[in-house]
Amino acid sequence: MMAATQDSNIHVPPKEVIERILSMELVRVTERAAVSAARWRGRGDEKAADQAAVDAMRRELNKLPIDGRIVIGEGERDEAPMLFIGEKVGNGSGPKVDIAVDPLEGTTLCAKDMPGAIAVMAMAPAGSLLYAPDVYMDKIAIGPGYAKGVVDLDATPIDNVQSLAKAKGVKPNEINVLILDRPRHAGLIEAVRSTGASVRLITDGDVAGVIFTAMQSFTGIDLYLGSGGAPEGVLAAAALRCVGGQMQGRLILDTQAKIDRARGMGVADPKRKYDMAELASDDVIVSATGVTDGALMHGVRFHGEVIETETIVYRSITGTVRRIHGEHRELAKFRLD
Repeated sequence: MMAATQDSNIHVPPKEVIERILSMELVRVTERAAVSAARWRGRGDEKAADQAAVDAMRRELNKLPIDGRIVIGEGERDEAPMLFIGEKVGNGSGPKVDIAVDPLEGTTLCAKDMPGAIAVMAMAPAGSLLYAPDVYMDKIAIGPGYAKGVVDLDATPIDNVQSLAKAKGVKPNEINVLILDRPRHAGLIEAVRSTGASVRLITDGDVAGVIFTAMQSFTGIDLYLGSGGAPEGVLAAAALRCVGGQMQGRLILDTQAKIDRARGMGVADPKRKYDMAELASDDVIVSATGVTDGALMHGVRFHGEVIETETIVYRSITGTVRRIHGEHRELAKFRLD
């Protein structure tokens, strides 16, 4: 028997109805995390903001009709409260799914009330998202419209800029590259600038940074380069799969302890280069809600008895991108202690 959508005579298989319902439930998860984190905006307490987001996200995830497992999430590197890798979430009554989370991407941005902090998560059928430890990852990403192999993680930054410029039909000085502003990237920045390309530096937020490449006409970003967190890499790959583009990543397993931990999670080759579909495959749903105002969406806004949120939901199987404006009255009743 087929289930009908509420607003048309088009019939949709029950499985798809369930998936659509879950898509909307993920919005609720990131909305709650974003609102909880936003109550700590500008207070200078990164851990408290992160803890608030984690607690809210875990609480909402455990209400969902899923048999979920966190396959990549927050970890010990930043001594952050975590939705830990391997944690079971959901009420256990529904499909088995993989979940990648970053309850508060941009803890420093939130603590300083700077642009770009978001609450973000991805969900896919079990076995679809990279199961890996919370380590750093080397990344490269471009938006849609290019032949496969135009850029490559194993090529030099100079070669990648020149190859992308050729594919785009412009000179290298018309290429804009986004890089996290970190001391470890000093050589990378110098190499990119030596081609004539411009570099835009960001302090945090490399999930959004990768997505920027798929919005080049709006953001001006052609290429993302550099290393950042592996959770952010998987989340970015999941989002990019939904809107088009290319991405590669390689886990930075630079100690024996990290290699051993990764091997225990199924990573047999510590030097393996993953393409976008290996980082996030099958039918992926990504939900991201703004905590502070940013280029992707506005942040949480408190208006007395109403709290406003803006969320973007991506789905790979359809290529759909939805922007959802929420007005929350029940949440406005709760105040930060």
